[in-house]
Amino acid sequence: MQDTPLAPYSQALASAVNERGHALKHGHLPGWEAAVHQLPPTPACAFSINDGSVSINYSCDDERSKALRSALEALMPWRKGPFSFGSTFIDTEWRSDWKWERLAEHLSPLTGRTVLDVGCGSGYHMWRIREAGASTVLGIDPSLLYVKQFEAAQHFIQDPCVQLIPLPMEALPTTMQVFDTVLSMGVLYHRRDPHLHLRELAMAMSVDGELVLETLVMPGETNDSLLIEDRYANMRNIYELPTVARLCQWISEAGFISPVVADITTTSRREQRSTPWMTSHSLAQALDPDDSSKTIEGYPRPLRAVVIAKLG
Repeated sequence: MQDTPLAPYSQALASAVNERGHALKHGHLPGWEAAVHQLPPTPACAFSINDGSVSINYSCDDERSKALRSALEALMPWRKGPFSFGSTFIDTEWRSDWKWERLAEHLSPLTGRTVLDVGCGSGYHMWRIREAGASTVLGIDPSLLYVKQFEAAQHFIQDPCVQLIPLPMEALPTTMQVFDTVLSMGVLYHRRDPHLHLRELAMAMSVDGELVLETLVMPGETNDSLLIEDRYANMRNIYELPTVARLCQWISEAGFISPVVADITTTSRREQRSTPWMTSHSLAQALDPDDSSKTIEGYPRPLRAVVIAKLG
């Protein structure tokens, strides 16, 4: 983080990571680390966006190509993307590029901005943000597999202005009021206290910062919420789905102004599905086989909203 706006907070961030203790351990971590070390050595490679894929400009002979694919397969499942490592295309569970296309035109210009991506996964949107001109991009996600998938991309790209550290939002130092744009996508419904999460996002932002919030919502025009018991669409740790009206109310109560609903989209089986790089169950198995408007638990089918707001 040297020579970036995050440099004054590097020690506090390091301490926050170290304080996670046992959360920095995982039974598969040695294998994931070995996979990253298996990647072929290379000088820094440029990347570009091709048909929605973060495409890393890397070429090699057949032997190294096989080693590359083997290493990337050891980092499965790949959920957010797609990515292309040279000729190796990773068809991820989510077409994250579709989400980016839905929200990108609504963002304030990212040129020169310091950006925080909360729950960033393997870092797909971080590379889209960097490609759009952001000067510094920090991603936080507690999943160690996502960290290693990000490290695989960084092994080739080697861009010090894009960083991912294994932290949840609540562990971020409260003094970091430095981010011009903060993205929280696919996180809010995993929080028992969504109001606290929104306040935490506000505390990380600079004056006049911009919030990009993407989350599951329930259909309807009322100011209401759906409380979830047990699972939702086969997912654990889903607690409350607000209507768009209630979501905007929450955002305003957290100190943001002028929330704008940029998009509302029903998740399709083309956007989220099983692939050779994510072979377990996906959206198709989470929907009622007799009524695709409902989840297998009987709740409304996943509906996602993107809301853009400014810090008041």
